[in-house]
Amino acid sequence: MTGPCAVPAHFQTFLALDFGLVRTGVATGNRLLHSATPQPTIAARGDARFVHLAQRIAHWQPDALVIGVPYHPDGASHENTGRALRFGRRLRGRFGLQVFEVDERYSTTEALAGGARDADAASACIILEQFLRGLA
Repeated sequence: MTGPCAVPAHFQTFLALDFGLVRTGVATGNRLLHSATPQPTIAARGDARFVHLAQRIAHWQPDALVIGVPYHPDGASHENTGRALRFGRRLRGRFGLQVFEVDERYSTTEALAGGARDADAASACIILEQFLRGLA
């Protein structure tokens, strides 16, 4: 995860994304409350997902985006690690917002264990809350 020094103090609101090939979990949150709220999951593939993301970004007007990047339990990268990192680069390019990356190991497991009805949105909340806890 990006350290507290790398997140400018004037960045107060964030939109978090739990990237998936078919579904992308979404959560909003802010620095003041250090909390996240799930939003409806985006069920779209490829470029279609960016149409939905553009609407969310226009509505919420976040200062920055936060994405979960999956790793194996031992910290090694895998195929979805690269996909998530590419997704982050595309977000930066399309929307001109800074994108912060969070190690999302076990976020979906935690969401399911917590009884989440929408594991993707709950996972996005977990990712964002982890990020917010790391801010100074």
